Amino acid sequence: MKITPHHAAPRATPLHPLRLAPRPEPHTSLVTGATAGIGRAIARGLAAHGSRVVLASRDRARGLEAADDIARATGAEVELLEVDLAEQRSIRRAAAEALERFGRIDVLVNDAAVWSVRRAETAEGIERTWAVNVLGYFLLTHLLTERLVASAPARVVNVASGLAHSLDLDDVELRRRSYRGVTAYAQSKQANRMLTRAFARRLTARGVAVSAMHPGFTRTEAFAKGGGVQGALAGLGARLFGKPPERGADTAIWLATAPELAGIGGGYFEDRCERACEHTDEAAEEALYALCERMTGVA
Repeated sequence: MKITPHHAAPRATPLHPLRLAPRPEPHTSLVTGATAGIGRAIARGLAAHGSRVVLASRDRARGLEAADDIARATGAEVELLEVDLAEQRSIRRAAAEALERFGRIDVLVNDAAVWSVRRAETAEGIERTWAVNVLGYFLLTHLLTERLVASAPARVVNVASGLAHSLDLDDVELRRRSYRGVTAYAQSKQANRMLTRAFARRLTARGVAVSAMHPGFTRTEAFAKGGGVQGALAGLGARLFGKPPERGADTAIWLATAPELAGIGGGYFEDRCERACEHTDEAAEEALYALCERMTGVA
């Protein structure tokens, strides 16, 4: 005999995890040298444009202070990435961490630079100005290239300088020539301009616009940190006559954000205007690119 209960218990509904649409990865800008001066002003400007900004900094305390200040001022998401651009091991570790943490990188601004009146070498045995100002730009860009391409249209902005001369591809570390801080710095800034065009030839067609810019004579601590009378005089001049960092940063922010510049690569800009570059030489640019490949072990 079949017995039917008067009140059958309701059948339980299996529980399933709630499936939410994945949060879209925010527009992301990574800025080196972002704890002070022009780099900090660039980072703040990009944050004000609505980008999540990643501050690449060697000094954790200064990086956290800058991140907090920019986040409070703009309401943007600001993160810290620790890296010592003088050390290729640190750059490789930081790039790997960036690729793991950030699903897209839309803008890379290479700003970090040093000036020293005395010759010094990194722990890896490379002249420090060349290591930071040239190989740092080159290696970080190289390691992040595929993520930039995947985020296309993307931008790379190299902070160069009007002080650009004396590059000798046979003596980039000034082992043969007499060391002068101004020569080491100037040749590194010439290299920044030349590498910009070499990267542009490789990346423009892949959706990444690579540009270089000159911020003009700007109030910055970089020259004073170089030490010696030369550095002190340059630092004093910058404090007295230099433009504020926000004005020095303007062209870099424009290059990183202006819709009309999408897909335009290889140019050298100052005050939002493209300038002729006296160091344009494709053969030399390719020789420099190949040298950087060898010096960073990516060839």
